[in-house]
Amino acid sequence: MKLFIVILTSLLFTMCSQREVKQYSIEQFYKNKQIYGGTFSPDNSTLLVTSNQTGIYNVFALPVDGSPARPLTHSEKESFFAVSYLPDGNGFLYSADEGGNENNHLFWVDSSGRTTDITPFDKSKSAFFKWSHDGKSFFLTSNKRDPKFFDLYEKKISALDDARALTMIYRNDQGFSIGAVSENKKYLALSRAVTTSMNELFLYDRENDALKRISTEGEDASYAPQYFDLQSAYLYYLTNEGSEYTYLARYNLKDGGREKVFSTNWDVWYANTSHNEKYRVIGINEDARTVIHLFDRQSGREVKVPDIEGGSISSVGISRDERLLRLTVSSSAMPANIYVYDLGAGTLKRLTETLNPEIDARDLVEGRVIRYPSFDGLEIPAILYQPRQASASHKVPALVWVHGGPGGQSRLNYFALIQYLVNHGYAVLAVNNRGSSGYGKSFYKMDDRNHGEKDLKDCIAGKDYLAGLDVVDGDRIGIIGGSYGGYMVMAALTFAPEEFDVGVNIFGVTNWLRTLKSVPPYWESFRKALYAELGDPFTADSVRLKRISPLFHAANVQKPLMVLQGANDPRVLQVESDEIVEAVRANGVPVEYVLFPDEGHGFRKKENEIKGYGQVLRFLDKYLKGQKESGSPARNAGE
Repeated sequence: MKLFIVILTSLLFTMCSQREVKQYSIEQFYKNKQIYGGTFSPDNSTLLVTSNQTGIYNVFALPVDGSPARPLTHSEKESFFAVSYLPDGNGFLYSADEGGNENNHLFWVDSSGRTTDITPFDKSKSAFFKWSHDGKSFFLTSNKRDPKFFDLYEKKISALDDARALTMIYRNDQGFSIGAVSENKKYLALSRAVTTSMNELFLYDRENDALKRISTEGEDASYAPQYFDLQSAYLYYLTNEGSEYTYLARYNLKDGGREKVFSTNWDVWYANTSHNEKYRVIGINEDARTVIHLFDRQSGREVKVPDIEGGSISSVGISRDERLLRLTVSSSAMPANIYVYDLGAGTLKRLTETLNPEIDARDLVEGRVIRYPSFDGLEIPAILYQPRQASASHKVPALVWVHGGPGGQSRLNYFALIQYLVNHGYAVLAVNNRGSSGYGKSFYKMDDRNHGEKDLKDCIAGKDYLAGLDVVDGDRIGIIGGSYGGYMVMAALTFAPEEFDVGVNIFGVTNWLRTLKSVPPYWESFRKALYAELGDPFTADSVRLKRISPLFHAANVQKPLMVLQGANDPRVLQVESDEIVEAVRANGVPVEYVLFPDEGHGFRKKENEIKGYGQVLRFLDKYLKGQKESGSPARNAGE
C-alpha cells in the first residue's frame, strides 16, 4: 500500500509537469511583496499594514477602496512593524528594534507626522498588549524594571508624549507570562511554563492581591489565555487538558465553573472576538493549513465567509463597528494577499497583488501534504514540493527541509526560498519530524531529550522517502534548515555523515551548552521549561548536551557545508557559526560562510535575502546538482 501511494504521488506530479517551465532569478522572487497585519482606521477607510516593498519593512496605509498603499514610514536601515491606529484618529503605533537585537521599542507617529519613542528605556524590550475598550488607553509589557521579567503597564493616549506617564498594572516578580486583562482591570490571566508542553494557568485578582490556580495541578496539559469577555465574567482560554488536541474553554470567574466552548480533531490555534463581541473568530491548525470559523455569538450560527480561489484565509481582522472583515489569504505558491469583505453588503474586494508580475504563477508549485513511515513505523507528516520539470526521465536532486523550533511546524505558507529552489529544479520535502506542533500533544513531546537522535532519524527517513520517488535522483539529496533546523543540518552531517550529500545551515545551533547558558534574559520565564526539554547545561545533563552538539564532533563532517549567520543574533550567537565553520574547514571539506552584519535571528532586508539565498542556489548547483544534471535546461525568464 505504501509503495502504491509513492508511485501514485509521482504520477500525479509527473502529469502536472508537461508545460515548459520558466526559471526566475533570486531578484525576481524577491520583487514579491510581503504584506501582513491590517487593523482598520477609525473611519474604516484604510488598513494599517507592514510591507517590505521598499526593500525593508515599513508601515503603510492600505485603502479599502483598492487604491495603492501609501507609505507612512520611510526607514532605510531598521525594520518598522505596524501595531495599530489610535482610536481617536491621531496617528498610529509601530514597533522597531536595532539591527535585529530584539530590544523592541514602541513608537507613536501623530497625525502631523511627528515620531515619539514612547518606551525609550535603554536595553529593554517593550510590546503592545491591547487597547482598553473605551480606546482611551492601551496596555503594554516591558522588562525595563528587570531584564528577566515583563511587567504590565497602562498608557493613556492623552499622555503619549510623556514616557514617564505609565501606570504599572502588574509587577511581575515570579516569572509569569501575562495572557489577558479583564475589561474592568480587576483580573489578569497569568501562565507559567513547567515544560515546553506543560504549563500552569492562574487568575490574579488585583483588588484583593489574590492568586488562584485555574489549571489542574499536576495535569500534563498546556493552557493559553485568550481573552476576558466584556462583562469580566468569563475567561476564555485554550487547553488540551484531558485531550490530545487543543480546544477552547471558558472559566466562570464567579463560581469557578468551566466548560468546553469549541473543539475539533485538530488544534484550536487562536480565538478572539470583535469589539462589541458580536462575532467570535476561531483559527484551527488543520494539517499544516489554517482553517477559520466565524460565529455570530447571539445566534451561535457560523457566518459564511467567501471562498477565495488560490488560497485559504489564514487570519481575520474585524473593524471596530463590526461591519468589515480584513481577510489575509495565503497559499504555499502565492505570497499572502489582503481582501476586505463587507458583511452587510456581502461584497469582497482584493486590495493587494503581491506576486511579482514578472513571475507566471503557473510556474510555481503548491506544496502537497504527504506522510511517510519513520525508522520505528511512526507516521511523519511533511509537505512535498516537486519541480514541474521533474520526471522519470529527468530525475532531480532533492532537499530535506527542517523547520525552526524545537516545536515549530512546516506549514502550507509561501516561502520565496523554497519556491526559488523548486523553480530551479530541486524537489523539497519540508518534514514535520516528531516534536513538531500541530499534530497533538503526544507527537509534540516525542523529541524531548531526543534531539539529534530520533528527530534526526525522522529526517533521514524523509530522505529515504524522496529517494523512493521515481522523479528524484536518490544519489543527490541534501538537507537545509534554519535555527533548530540549522542544528538538524549539522546533526545530520556530524552524526550521520554518509546520509546527506550537502548541508545548508541557516543560523543553526551547534553548541547546546553555550546556547542554553546564554539565552536572552527576557527568556527567564521560559528558561526552565527549555531546560526540561533539552537538558540543563549546569547539571549532569551537560554530558548529553555535549554529546548532541555538532561542534564537538565536527571532525566527522565529510560533505560540503554552507552556513548563513546574522551578527546581531541574540539567540544563536555568531560565535556558534564561526567555530563550526573553522572546525569543518580543518577537515578539508568545502565550506561557504555568509555573515550579515546588520541582521539578527532571521532576515529582514531584501538585499540580504537576495545575497544569501542566491548564494545558497549557487552552492547547491555546484556541490549537489554538479555536472550530473541530465536533460535540457529550462528556459530562464531573466535572460
